[in-house]
Amino acid sequence: QVDRYLYHMRLSDDVLLDVMSRFQAEMVKGLGRDTNPTATVKMLPSFVRSLPDGSEKGDFLAVDLGGSQFRAHQVKVFDDGKQSSQLESKFYPTPKEVIQGNGVELFDYVADCLSDFMETNNLKHKKLPLGFTFSFPCKQTKLEEGVLLAWTKHFKVRGVQDTDVVSSLRKALQKHKASFDLNLDVLALVNDTVGTMMTCGYDDQRCEVGLIIGTGTNACYMEEMRHIDLVEGDEGRMCVNTEWGAFGDDGALDDLRTEFDRELDLGSLNPGKQLFEKMISSLHLGELVRLILLKMTKEGLLFNGKVSTALLTKGKIEMKHVSAMEKYKEGLSNTKEILTELNLFPSEEDCIAVQHVCTIVSFRSANLCAAALAAILTRLRENKKLLRMRTTVGIDGGLYKTHPQYAKRLHKVVRRLVPNCDVRFLLSVSGSGKGAAMVTAVAYRLAAQRKQIDAALTPFLLSQETLREVKDKMRAELEYGLKRETQASASVKMLPTYVCGTPDGTEKGKFLALDLGGTNFRVLLVKIRSGRRRSVQMYNKIFAIPLEIMQGTGEELFDHIVQCIADFLEYMGIKGARLPLGFTFSFPCRQASIDKGTLVGWTKGFKATDCEGEDVVDMLREAIRRRNEFDLDIVAVVNDTVGTMMTCGYEDPNCEIGLIAGTGSNVCYMEDMKNIEIVEGNEGKMCINTEWGGFGDNGCIDNIRTKYDKEVDEGSLNPGKQRYEKMTSGMYLGEIVRQILIDLTKQGLLFRGQISESLTKRGIFETKFLSQIESDRLALLQVRRILQQLGLDSTCDDSIIVKEVCGAVSKRAAQLCGAGLAAIVEKKRENRGVEHLQITVGVDGTLYKLHPHFSRILRETVKELAPQCDVTFMLSEDGSGKGAALITAVAKRLHNVGQK
Repeated sequence: QVDRYLYHMRLSDDVLLDVMSRFQAEMVKGLGRDTNPTATVKMLPSFVRSLPDGSEKGDFLAVDLGGSQFRAHQVKVFDDGKQSSQLESKFYPTPKEVIQGNGVELFDYVADCLSDFMETNNLKHKKLPLGFTFSFPCKQTKLEEGVLLAWTKHFKVRGVQDTDVVSSLRKALQKHKASFDLNLDVLALVNDTVGTMMTCGYDDQRCEVGLIIGTGTNACYMEEMRHIDLVEGDEGRMCVNTEWGAFGDDGALDDLRTEFDRELDLGSLNPGKQLFEKMISSLHLGELVRLILLKMTKEGLLFNGKVSTALLTKGKIEMKHVSAMEKYKEGLSNTKEILTELNLFPSEEDCIAVQHVCTIVSFRSANLCAAALAAILTRLRENKKLLRMRTTVGIDGGLYKTHPQYAKRLHKVVRRLVPNCDVRFLLSVSGSGKGAAMVTAVAYRLAAQRKQIDAALTPFLLSQETLREVKDKMRAELEYGLKRETQASASVKMLPTYVCGTPDGTEKGKFLALDLGGTNFRVLLVKIRSGRRRSVQMYNKIFAIPLEIMQGTGEELFDHIVQCIADFLEYMGIKGARLPLGFTFSFPCRQASIDKGTLVGWTKGFKATDCEGEDVVDMLREAIRRRNEFDLDIVAVVNDTVGTMMTCGYEDPNCEIGLIAGTGSNVCYMEDMKNIEIVEGNEGKMCINTEWGGFGDNGCIDNIRTKYDKEVDEGSLNPGKQRYEKMTSGMYLGEIVRQILIDLTKQGLLFRGQISESLTKRGIFETKFLSQIESDRLALLQVRRILQQLGLDSTCDDSIIVKEVCGAVSKRAAQLCGAGLAAIVEKKRENRGVEHLQITVGVDGTLYKLHPHFSRILRETVKELAPQCDVTFMLSEDGSGKGAALITAVAKRLHNVGQK
């Protein structure tokens, strides 16, 4: 009979899976900026961004307002490696005149109780951080602020709704400050559900869901920031307080609500509101049981049809009665005793029927709760892109704790609905009190950590004024490098390249190009056509340069190069032709003519002996002679930066500057001959290879070098050399990042304070990882995967910090590069004697091309520091290959003109 009567309260797994997907849809609605206003599940951001990590420590106070009693707590958190804490609590009544009076009285009462608590525990005169658990729906815009949306749970205090409850508490505490000497700092406003998750999170770091099933019901969980439209930023995670009690307020659960649910709602303080909560929470289950028993009695199915006063009195049957009646082990004795106390004189059949009603009502509550929780767990698993997930749910509330069957039923149904989630349910100890203290402790820890991180990264933040100084110093160094008397001691060498023109479109013929500048070496055949069918065709082959050759003897290096050329000529079938050749040699060279280049010094990891101070063209000719298989006309020795300028100059005659921002960093530009004192003649222009990587080697930019720059320099192959390059080029940025990460880890701010073996390896952090980590499209989960590839086991918080470190280092690199370039374009403007300059910069290099922000920051910096110059940036296509051939072609053209 009861089963038939309560048929609609029995929910199959199919129905529960349907409820689960309805709830998932509501969550998505609540998270969207446009859909949130109409969503019933409000998905309120809590501004709790981090779970406890075990390093929290100190004394914290917490107050807890939201249940039948008001509580004050003192929580001591010990950093003893055992994650231990100590809790002192005191309970205060919440009189009806306070919870249904006005706001000023309520907060004055809270301040009175706090003052009494501090007096009792000898805490007066101490300045302590305070966490405020306020278990009502609040809209938060930061951790220590919350506007009350609506009262729930019998609270009806006037003048509080739509105001910030933290500032109300602060005002009340301020009043007490003078009279009671209260000195408290309210650091966090916390919902009791969030408090539950945080308390359990302190004991189990897998805990990322909080659940309350008691007088009220609610759940919170850690959501990815990128999905929370209501909060700026998409880095990391934030705890979202679902406020799921209102699920169904729009009619979404009407097909599941029974006549008894409707009757209960109509008689409540807030009809039409919190409909899901009214089907689940202990505040309403007793009342549901009463309404069912009343109807059954009226229909003569119970108690011989005799309706007692107890059945007619609202609130007479409470949750404690329902729980007691469901203690099956005690048979029917509890049920009989309770019903008799209520002046209902039951038969044995009545007792069995009533017990069955209680079971169906409480079972439905556990089922619905399980369906909504399963939706949250599924969302967490999908966010993490896992097929199977292990997680912990922190749980609190009288219904879960005291009902004899509830917990077991809930666990069983959750596991059935989400078989791919291994869930541990962890009972919270004083979640709302200790939890608020934990949130405060985490906020306190994060604030202290923030200070330490800022201390490490502030030196990387360069003001406009500092960048202007760098630009002016670069300009001064450029001038020193051009002057005969200062050139020898200048840090920016300003090497003449003897390239005296840019392409004019008449170049044509077949040319060979060699490209040596990194760990790979290329040989190219370039066919240039002029006229209407103007085009450049290229064929190339790449050869590796083994480390033992990079760091062996000069003879071995050049023999290896000639071997590669022989292979290529054979491969292309052109061994007999004596073709003009351009040799891109991307190392600092002092040139006496276009085909003579004396190596000033190796960079980029090369260390071949007997090369520095020697003419590299002669060394190449010697090696060709030694092999005695073919001959080549070596026309030009070319720097890759010049090649980059020439490639872009072929497309855009306005291109007179070349920039490389890749493994190395360098710039060249067309300078007026009259300014180049170290070369005879005043007519026309010549391309100057600045070799600006050495800027600062004389100490002129020491004021902006950080301790990390110094560590990277000292650990490099050429200490004290190429200091500017070491702050701006791809080869070194990853190494700077690694040094910062080691420092932050030593301070306990990263990777749980553990320096892994991989973090101690030089060069582990390649520039490509910086580019990937800083990509806006990359979620933190992917950042964690990159760090895992590098052998760094990171948390979500670690990933945020690593991303921030990479950003600081690469932003500074782009700004410094921009300041240097601004000095060059300003010089070009003054050379031309114009008010406003239009010029194109040809650019190449992986840092510029592949890093997500480098090029933008570089362009912005140039614009700010050289506002009278309109600079266009043009990406070079193969400056070191095509560019070398074009230089050779231009040199041949100019040579022929000279001969004529």
